[in-house]
Amino acid sequence: MKIRITNARILTMEEPIGIIRGELHVTDNRITYVGEILKESELIQDGKPVEFDRVIDAEGNLLMPGFKNAHTHSAMTFLRSYAEDLPLKEWLYEKVFPMEAKLTPQDIYDLSILGIMEYLTSGITANFDMYMSPEFAAKASVDCGFRTVICGSANDFGGTKESLRREYETLNNYHDLITYILGFHAEYTTSKELMTDIADLAKELRTPVYLHNSETKEEVEGCIERYGMTPTVFLDSIGMFDYGGGGFHCVHMSSEDLDVCRKRNLYVVTNPGSNTKLASGIAPISEMLERKIPVAIGTDGPASNNCLDMFREMFLVTGLQKLQNMDAQAVSAKEVLKMATVNGALAMGLTECDTLSVGKYADLIMIDLCQPNMQPMNNIEKNLVFSGSKQNVKMTMVNGKILYEDGRFYIGREPKEVYRKANEIIARMTGETREQ
Repeated sequence: MKIRITNARILTMEEPIGIIRGELHVTDNRITYVGEILKESELIQDGKPVEFDRVIDAEGNLLMPGFKNAHTHSAMTFLRSYAEDLPLKEWLYEKVFPMEAKLTPQDIYDLSILGIMEYLTSGITANFDMYMSPEFAAKASVDCGFRTVICGSANDFGGTKESLRREYETLNNYHDLITYILGFHAEYTTSKELMTDIADLAKELRTPVYLHNSETKEEVEGCIERYGMTPTVFLDSIGMFDYGGGGFHCVHMSSEDLDVCRKRNLYVVTNPGSNTKLASGIAPISEMLERKIPVAIGTDGPASNNCLDMFREMFLVTGLQKLQNMDAQAVSAKEVLKMATVNGALAMGLTECDTLSVGKYADLIMIDLCQPNMQPMNNIEKNLVFSGSKQNVKMTMVNGKILYEDGRFYIGREPKEVYRKANEIIARMTGETREQ
């Protein structure tokens, strides 16, 4: 399949970050040309005119790398707006865990598809998914043509060193759209014995490890009571980060914690929407950037956010830092765009999905600039972060295939059927009838 997208503004996210006018070509699942608009006489290969299966006139709209949702729990779509107005611990133990115990693997498959649909509408081309029955989340992604990095989720409720090894070996050989990175839920839900096993496995496999880290003040205080150290320092002391990795949330971080992040080149994945809604706090992103700690962005799950919207997350990343630091210059729009695209890709190990460059995977989006919220175009990058929204996502392409365009999905599923299944699942669990 050969696609030519011409007459476009293009934000490649290559350094120095800026927008060019030109066109982009895709052959199968790779980008084969990015540059100025070519004349027909220049579209010659082996002495013959290049034939494209489809030519798209972008009409001056913006092409850019797809957003990378670097932390989420896709199948938690079934708990959207179910457990509200609670702090994290009560939300998790009193509402979430009891309902999750009722999930079947097939539920996780069906609910993951609903999450994928929302990702596509938000211009997200890959997600870093942490949830139960990961093989069913992987199958949902492959069936939809979506790219997913699975993160291990072991804890005291389930998971062992051996099961993580099996997941690592199986899912890293499952499909080109699926990769797997070692992980566990959190320090406070995982025994020291299991965490030590995971650290040993990480050293054996020479692989990074990710987890929920320092999301709440209570979590950090509990770890200090147990081990005399913060979660970050404790985990580093047992060799968890010898081969890198990172943490989701990282809200309550000490100076020593940030020293560990810098030393181990750990990625911080900030989740401002979820942290705001659960009143967990505001992560010190400005200080992290000053220390050259790489920061990516995730939505967290649809039960704690409640939407999978990278535009809202981007605004909150910069907005909350400006407020926290009382500094209107804190965290620039370009820095936020880098977090949402390049840094997210690198945190997830997707080194061929970070920029729109020749040879990279064709994971890209088209942003509709012909909308009131994007006019006038004084600065497109700032418009994306400060006034952009899902309504501006005109097209989402993953691995060279258009999965969403002009409000329609091309994932082999009818939206109404996906919605029906999601409502049936939560109705079965609660015993309540849901309107279809």
